[in-house]
Amino acid sequence: MAGEMSFTRVLIANRGEIARRIQRGCRKLGLESVAVFSDADRDAPFVAEADHAVCIGGAAPSDSYLNVEAILEAARATGAGAVHPGYGFLSENAGFAAAVEAAGLVFIGPEPDAIARMGSKIEAKAAAEAAGVPVLPGYRGEDQSDARLLQEAEALGTPFLVKASAGGGGRGMRLVSDLGDAPEAIASARAEAQSAFGDPAVFLERYAPRARHVEVQVLGDTHGTVLHLGDRDCSLQRNHQKLIEEAPAADLPEAVRDRMRAAAVRLAQAIGYRSAGTVEYLYDPGRGEYYFLEMNTRLQVEHPVTEAITGIDLVEWQLRIARGEPLALTQGDVQFDGHAIEIRIAAENPAENFHPETGEITLWAPPADVRLDTGVECGSVVGHHYDSMIAKLIVHAPDRTGAIRRAITAIDAFAVGGVGLNLAYQRALLAHPDFAAFRHHTSGLPEMFPGGWTEPSADPRDMAFAAMALHLRLVPAGASPWESLGSWRLTAPAGQSGAAFYWDTTKDEPIRMYGSGSGLTAIQPDGQTITVESAVLTGCRLSGRIDGVPFSRIAYVVRAPSHWRVHLQTPAGMTATDLRTLEDQHLQRATGGSGVADLLSAPMPGAVAEVRVALGDRVKAGDTLVVLEAMKLLQSLPAPVAGVVTEIYCAPGDTVAGHAPLIKLDPEENT
Repeated sequence: MAGEMSFTRVLIANRGEIARRIQRGCRKLGLESVAVFSDADRDAPFVAEADHAVCIGGAAPSDSYLNVEAILEAARATGAGAVHPGYGFLSENAGFAAAVEAAGLVFIGPEPDAIARMGSKIEAKAAAEAAGVPVLPGYRGEDQSDARLLQEAEALGTPFLVKASAGGGGRGMRLVSDLGDAPEAIASARAEAQSAFGDPAVFLERYAPRARHVEVQVLGDTHGTVLHLGDRDCSLQRNHQKLIEEAPAADLPEAVRDRMRAAAVRLAQAIGYRSAGTVEYLYDPGRGEYYFLEMNTRLQVEHPVTEAITGIDLVEWQLRIARGEPLALTQGDVQFDGHAIEIRIAAENPAENFHPETGEITLWAPPADVRLDTGVECGSVVGHHYDSMIAKLIVHAPDRTGAIRRAITAIDAFAVGGVGLNLAYQRALLAHPDFAAFRHHTSGLPEMFPGGWTEPSADPRDMAFAAMALHLRLVPAGASPWESLGSWRLTAPAGQSGAAFYWDTTKDEPIRMYGSGSGLTAIQPDGQTITVESAVLTGCRLSGRIDGVPFSRIAYVVRAPSHWRVHLQTPAGMTATDLRTLEDQHLQRATGGSGVADLLSAPMPGAVAEVRVALGDRVKAGDTLVVLEAMKLLQSLPAPVAGVVTEIYCAPGDTVAGHAPLIKLDPEENT
């Protein structure tokens, strides 16, 4: 595609924050955008903001965002002349790129052949070797027999990785530290690769412990020019999924950096690459060496940090290159300014094994002075059908220390309610001394949190603030106590005015609240006292004065099924405090606890993948009864008690709502 290509309308074959990002790029160039959406995304912001929008199917990705014919039909119906795949879904599907071009449309990305070649990790490594790019020692041969793979494993030695040739994201990958485990690792990696990517081919690769993940952004036009736009470090990962990315890669020898960048350009030139792409490396600090991992033939999730330090709009240039325009800059024109960090914001609970969170966002108040690429807003519903990442927070500062500080400040100012996010966990990563000193690596999370990560909890002073926020929410300044009989006591011990009582759900003794907004006093169960003058809750902020010194904190109060939850900004980050009023406490005692122990319910909306029991089965507490698929993850739901299965309310393939009953048990003590 060497000539000029004319199009004025771009269909975006994606959703959420990336769809909105591409829409901004289109508007910048005066191009119209076409959103395609599933039934689940009908009310999403990216749909409302598009110039044209077409529903292409049901909520399941296979019915919509992976439905090639439906996407092409939407392009024909709306008169789109080009298709941008974003990232994820069909973005690295060579067949989709070819189908777009066969339909007479412009594919905003590389040639289908380049996608196919780099999509096979075996072929990609062969291309890298041919271009003089270092690769990790291993076996990438066509002979996939068990005997040959085991022979090569023995020659390679431990530790090594068994990796799927197709796909990514850690799927089809197994670490082998003992040769005796190799047969099982190969078999399971093959099975997962076949299931996830439809290709069971695997290869073997030396494992480099304590390695870093460094990548180089490249940009190529249709006239043979390829530039690099610097490097990024993406070493903070969980299960091979990136958490925090930064640019440039810090603590990297300049000679190594220069070789990495030159090698990335060389590889892109060798395959005739056009558009934006990323060459990923594993850097071994102990050896001072780097090795080619793979090439991503699409826009990366982390592209904003490169934009921040270069001032170059990658989406704009993807669109310009797709129109046949030559790059209007040389390598010498690419300048790097300061340091940028991106935090992936996901609807999940890191304190509970990163359990996905779903529901309606009832408060969305991000900091105003940083870049936020987001697919949601207040009122958006986070469902179970798609990836849990809903936004990206990007900061830029003159140096890395300043960028870390700014990122932490931004997280501390981020007010959200209704759906749990991973912000507190990301804050803990940013504030960790290993991150500041650049001691982290791709498998270093267990070293950073040896006993696992624990969500920050409110200290006694913060607990008092949380109770005050709830009190002001239930009894606004000047209101009569009769308006909140659930928490108000008209009388108290002799000599004291009436008090409100609030119980931390983990404690038996209440926090007592005296006074009014003009002077609120909270007394903790241990007798500690805090008094706030002119206390007021305005929107999602608690403010007042303590000993004449003013303060203001984010404090957002939401109702849970059996208690109130106060999201409070503290010196350790945002905390969530669960409190009960007097009315809640009475109801709790009346029902004898927190719920029905013999009923297994869905913790979130999802699709039932497996039901592992039948009527009459006897199970032990903790046995998996149902496997639920939500946000592309499988959740094993355990039996709450030992007993006998008496009712089954679901079947494989069912879509269930959050808190829907799934399995009923007759507890063991009753049998």
